[in-house]
Amino acid sequence: MRIGILGGTFNPIHIAHLILAEEALSKLKLDKVIFVPTFIPPHKNVEGDARPKDRLKMVELAISGNAAFEVSTFELDSKKKSYSIDTLKEFRRIYGDDAELFFITGSDLLKDLFSWKNVNEIFKMSKFIVANRPGYPVADVPKEAETVVITPIEVSSEDIRKRIKEARSIRYLVPERVREYIIKNRLYA
Repeated sequence: MRIGILGGTFNPIHIAHLILAEEALSKLKLDKVIFVPTFIPPHKNVEGDARPKDRLKMVELAISGNAAFEVSTFELDSKKKSYSIDTLKEFRRIYGDDAELFFITGSDLLKDLFSWKNVNEIFKMSKFIVANRPGYPVADVPKEAETVVITPIEVSSEDIRKRIKEARSIRYLVPERVREYIIKNRLYA
């Protein structure tokens, strides 16, 4: 089994996350992609007023209808700082040594990569995949990593939160069910 792992705050999840997952699924010939919302990311703050349960619900709404997409609550259930190495160990425990794990990240994270906890062990436990992201060139990719080129979509969670604060539309930047959830629960306003 070939399993893609896509972690993030998903604060909120948006179309670029979904396009990345879909194109990685196809280009890497994965059997599925598992979205893993973080509880507390080690390298950035979770901004806005979306609680972990809200971020989880938005991921669930966004991926419903795609049988190749799943969500894992492993990091949220831990209720502590989320480290990729711990998540990979858990997925290895669940899926066994025969599964191929593909850890998918964006080129925006390359600059901090070698500050990650046990990054060399991450490289050994998974195929480390770097996807292009607008404004962040795919440069200085470590030899242990592979790159995947995806359709560049310049959308960010930060911009979506800003648009909401400014009472601007986010229609088509997030799935419609996510947009409705944000409005109904008055998130980021």
